[in-house]
Amino acid sequence: MKNHLKQINYTLALIAIILISFTSCTTNKSGKVETVANDPLKVKIYTLKNGLKVYLSVYKNEPRIQTMIAVKAGSKNDPAQATGLAHYLEHMLFKGTDKFGSLDFQKESVEISKIEDLFELYRSTTDEAKRKELYHHIDSISGVAAKYAIANEYDKLLSGIGAKGTNAFTSNDNTCYVNDIPSNQIDNWLNVEAERFRKPVLRLFHTELEAVYEEKNRGLDNDGWKVWEALFAGLFQKHTYGTQTTIGTIEHLKNPSMKEIMKYYNAYYVPNNMAIFMSGDFDPDKVIKQIEAKFSYMNPQTVPSFSFEQEAPITQKIIKEVYGPNASNLMLAWRTKGANSKDADMLDVINQILCNGKAGLLDKNLNQKQIVLSSGDYVEMMKDYGTFILYGEPKQNQTLEDVEKLLLNQIDSLKAGAFPEWLLSAVITDLKLRKTKQMENNYSRVSMMMNSFVNDTPWDHIVNTLDRYSKITKQDVINFAKETFNNNNYCIVYKRVGEDKSVQKVTKPTITPVQINRNDQSEFVKSTLSNTPTTIEPKFINYEQDIIKSNLKNNVTLLYNQNTENELFSLRYVFEMGSNHNKMLPIAVEYVPYLGTTSLTLAQIQQEFYKIGCEYNVYASEDQVWVSLSGLNENLDKASQLFENLFKNPQVEPITLKNLTEDIIKKREDAKKEKSNILQDKMVEYAKYGPKNASTNILTNIELAALSTDQIKNCLINLMTYNHKVLYYGPSSKEGVEKLINNNHIADFTGTKPVPMAANYELQKFNNIIYFVPYDMKQTEVVMLSSGDKFDLTQKPIINLYNAYFGGDMSSVVFQELRESKALAYSCYSQYSPPYKPDNSYYNFSYIGAQADKLSDAIEGMSKLLNDLPKSDLSFTNAKKSILQRISTERITKMDMLFNYLKAEKFNLKHDIRQTVFEKVPALKFEDVKNFQSAKIKNKPFALLLIGNKSLIDFKALQKYGTVKELTLKEIFGY
Repeated sequence: MKNHLKQINYTLALIAIILISFTSCTTNKSGKVETVANDPLKVKIYTLKNGLKVYLSVYKNEPRIQTMIAVKAGSKNDPAQATGLAHYLEHMLFKGTDKFGSLDFQKESVEISKIEDLFELYRSTTDEAKRKELYHHIDSISGVAAKYAIANEYDKLLSGIGAKGTNAFTSNDNTCYVNDIPSNQIDNWLNVEAERFRKPVLRLFHTELEAVYEEKNRGLDNDGWKVWEALFAGLFQKHTYGTQTTIGTIEHLKNPSMKEIMKYYNAYYVPNNMAIFMSGDFDPDKVIKQIEAKFSYMNPQTVPSFSFEQEAPITQKIIKEVYGPNASNLMLAWRTKGANSKDADMLDVINQILCNGKAGLLDKNLNQKQIVLSSGDYVEMMKDYGTFILYGEPKQNQTLEDVEKLLLNQIDSLKAGAFPEWLLSAVITDLKLRKTKQMENNYSRVSMMMNSFVNDTPWDHIVNTLDRYSKITKQDVINFAKETFNNNNYCIVYKRVGEDKSVQKVTKPTITPVQINRNDQSEFVKSTLSNTPTTIEPKFINYEQDIIKSNLKNNVTLLYNQNTENELFSLRYVFEMGSNHNKMLPIAVEYVPYLGTTSLTLAQIQQEFYKIGCEYNVYASEDQVWVSLSGLNENLDKASQLFENLFKNPQVEPITLKNLTEDIIKKREDAKKEKSNILQDKMVEYAKYGPKNASTNILTNIELAALSTDQIKNCLINLMTYNHKVLYYGPSSKEGVEKLINNNHIADFTGTKPVPMAANYELQKFNNIIYFVPYDMKQTEVVMLSSGDKFDLTQKPIINLYNAYFGGDMSSVVFQELRESKALAYSCYSQYSPPYKPDNSYYNFSYIGAQADKLSDAIEGMSKLLNDLPKSDLSFTNAKKSILQRISTERITKMDMLFNYLKAEKFNLKHDIRQTVFEKVPALKFEDVKNFQSAKIKNKPFALLLIGNKSLIDFKALQKYGTVKELTLKEIFGY
């Protein structure tokens, strides 16, 4: 064990050896600067003179920067009489200011003031007839105000400078605004963000309110959201974590107050309550000066203090029940202290002792033994309180109460110390690995910084986390578990299958589509987009030079890329065969997590992998199998030998196989209860290929029950004898990897066989038909499909540009028309989608999620756009800029470089296709896109796929789109 720990510390010295950490403070023109010794992220924390915090971390894996701007106020700070306010303000921060988003703010502001006053009158009025009259007045004036507004200027701006991932979120403790920007666009981004927070204008308010209504209705249709809200309501009966929800109550959503929203903004959106986070390719000394120059206008002020009444101890189990169409499950939780308490450290460690995917108590006692369908745990840490959560899904004929007892038994085992000493040190090893992987991702890095700020956790506390974990003893864990987890101090939510009779829908008021002025542009936007930064030249993959290939024994190809960043490796075996070639493959792959060998049991194998900081996984699709091994490179040889032995000497137990097939049958039935499985998986496959498709090409339940252990065993042993490729990304030399693979992987092969012939499914010709599947939900969801041409490499540039312009993001035509102008949908997009195999065809995919009473209008709106492409020179120019900026700053590296080559090889591409797009897009004109749309999409016969509550849908109004055919779940699932 001592040698093992020494080996771990040597490998992970970058983050594991934190003997003495201290915070260093200096002062420069930008205010106080803090750094922490031994910080692997090398974060610089600045406090500007106005109190604004800035966290900067350099990571130059590509010329891009992940950014977040956080406000230390979230839904817990909502006034009790106006819940959902923080979330709604988050939406409005995308609408612009007096400088952008408006054609004539002086005139627009007059109308907005009228709307603001009318909403105050509206929310104080109870007479429904009067309220309807007032809303009609609001709608009328909103139409006038909209004539001066320019919708989506913020999104167009960010798209124009090459940003991606533009988004925001509101949580209990904070509101956060997110962007991933090119490293040459820092000045433009800061210019936009500084302006964005200067003077937000609540324009296009009532159409955005519709979007929030839709979001609420989506939550009412989401059993997981309902379980979460019920759990928090049980745990927090005094704190706003439980007494309020982020999106707000229906009553408050129906009665919004623009004045209350601005009060919230003025109280909390101040520099001493905000922070900027950046991780990526930049010079921090230069950037901090830019930030100070842009944000020094902000004036600090006293932020309202948040106080709360302490929750009373839970002395009796709190029971909640949630009903809905999804499969039954349960979630139980204990209330704990918050993010800055000792509880947080202990719970992180206990989280892994209970469930780490390999050797935890839940893993070995429940999941690996197939006692439940699934189980796991989760820690949710907030500033004021935390929660420790267990969850589980029952097997066939198992009750939720049975699962509850089984989960609590594992807590009893924890309190009894029924886990080995080595597990605690292995948990620390695994947590170090997770931290190392987090450091490779800019989003993870800024998230760590953001959580530190929001929770008021000193950065040195974050840096020293692993050091503190390593000092936790087994007795510490036992003592904490005994003090924290009692049999009567938790809240449990039983999620049962059934109609939720308590749910009320947020009904839509009558809204007249507003003018969005897509062809106009404010002076601020013109000025920002004209500020052209230094060009970043794109880097394309040269498949001949950048992809290192090697021929191993028996004609197996190795694709190699060296990791020079850390000591982690990833090894993949890729087989171009899947369920279309052998229907038994997915079942055999599902058995892999339960495999033992002739010399080791399943539990022993999982423990050995966990001890050495490695893990394996196997994945099967309809046309590929991926076998992966990853972890500490110093243990690659040992992990490889363990892993290879699974496929050379697999032990398949009859009772385990029986349990597995029964669980698969249960999961198949559960899948019929999930609307996403129904619509965007099974219905789409049915519409594209008919009842016989890759999705229904599965073993029947009878065939499953008849499977023998020898069939599974032989399937796994034979897998490695088929043609495949080996991919390696890690620190080992190519020669070292060649030797290891030849010795461990190929040594016993006599040759590699060609893959079996695959089943093939032709894309159907669509004929204006409506496929409908009934589902208990408040919203309706629609997919429109039409077929395209066979794959054509030359079409790639025009397809990319069409998708970016028409239906790609919040600045696209579809989003602006259906959500911004008409408020018909919360979510909507459209894409001309490429095939995943070169001999297949393109198809056009359009999606709408809307209230049932808006369905006809939403479909009509999408159909009109598909057949009559609106022109906007500004949006078109932005779409081109966005494509070029993203390609210029994108760097395909690490294992992704090898994946990219495999995809190119499948389509017989000899060069990086991004280069063709980059070279061709600048010359394309709107007429080219218009001609493409006319030839490939306009007036094409389509299939309209619809899921929703049958009693809420006006099928008569849909008949003009085609014949309605109601499908059964058996028809689309194939069982």
